[in-house]
Amino acid sequence: MTLTPFRRTVLALAACMALSATAQAADAVRVGSKIDTEGSLLGNIILQVLEKHGVETVNKIQLGNTQVVRAAITAGELDIYPEYTGNGAFFFSDEKDAAWRNAEAGYQKVKQLDAQKNHLVWLTPAPANNTWTIAVRGDVAQQNKLSSLDDLSAWLKKGGKFKLAASAEFIERSDALPAFEKAYGFKLEQSQLLSLAGGDTAVTLKAAAQQTSRVNGAMAYGTDGPVAALGLQTLSDPKGVQPIYAPTPVIREATLKQHPQIAEWLKPVFASLDEKTLQSLNAKIAVEGQDAKQVAADYLQQKKLL
Repeated sequence: MTLTPFRRTVLALAACMALSATAQAADAVRVGSKIDTEGSLLGNIILQVLEKHGVETVNKIQLGNTQVVRAAITAGELDIYPEYTGNGAFFFSDEKDAAWRNAEAGYQKVKQLDAQKNHLVWLTPAPANNTWTIAVRGDVAQQNKLSSLDDLSAWLKKGGKFKLAASAEFIERSDALPAFEKAYGFKLEQSQLLSLAGGDTAVTLKAAAQQTSRVNGAMAYGTDGPVAALGLQTLSDPKGVQPIYAPTPVIREATLKQHPQIAEWLKPVFASLDEKTLQSLNAKIAVEGQDAKQVAADYLQQKKLL
């Protein structure tokens, strides 16, 4: 069939529009996050800052646990997400280096390693430490005088009845529960563990508060808002087992070259997120039941960061 000039023009326009749509989709920044409460909060903050500045985005917030999200960005399936500096020890199998226990040294090390090996850029970190810890029910802590992991270890050796709710990641990762067990000289049996899907501490803390399956302890993070509200108490880590986990936007080098202003836009935002601020914002989501997207929007507007 012979195409008329008009039909050729229509087909050419359609082809141009399809190419344009494909180019726009390719240019869209894919924003991801981990599945937990703070991941959702920080992912929404990044997403909203980018959209406010006219950047087209694809929402991949609460994509999965650390391994899932990390695999996505290193494979080029994700462009930016919030990560924690201390996870560099895990990513690069370098748990013994003391640099991870120093905020600035850990940040500089993971920034250099990820740039060299994965072409990933670590932007400005937040002045907070969302380190892994263990929380126990307040009544258990009071009755048995538990304020540190040393206290927990001594109590367990005396036959203390303890059951921990945690994610599979926390239970299995060498730098998480196994590191606490090794440093403080205790070992939790399978019967003393309740493994819950995902990495959301809102779920583990709730399990401890409600004594689900006889649980009286939970995996927690340093910036968790629900701890006190749920009547729990975090145990201190006097031996400094855990690295410092400063929340930081991590972006693909190619994406940053395409949108170099992203670093500038996110710098004052993350610089404002200290520990108390994150605890408060996380509590709005995990305790009060507010939507993470709305909590992020309210905070950005209140602080005039948009």
